[in-house]
Amino acid sequence: MSLIQTSDRTFRKDVMESPVPVLVDFYADWCGPCRMVAPVLEELGRELGDRAVLAKLNVDHNPAISSEYGIMSIPTLALFKNGRNVRKTVGVQSKAQLMGMLREYM
Repeated sequence: MSLIQTSDRTFRKDVMESPVPVLVDFYADWCGPCRMVAPVLEELGRELGDRAVLAKLNVDHNPAISSEYGIMSIPTLALFKNGRNVRKTVGVQSKAQLMGMLREYM
């Protein structure tokens, strides 16, 4: 599965109602470290197929969800399972770190 783009409007459907774990990348276009994470997420998406969803949420364009989850620094990667935020990490993460985080909940 490739990355999906989610928003304040579609977050509930895309993330909270997903039957599989969802890793959400809270990012901004101007953020250098966020750009470093993007190719890692694309690669993970290809490898995971339909076992998980990888979603991106632009914090500049979606302030409601960003505020609701207390996003203060980016990139923040938050893992949701069964509608609950079960893990959160801030900063650039390696593919192995993200895969480990996901495997725990798949």
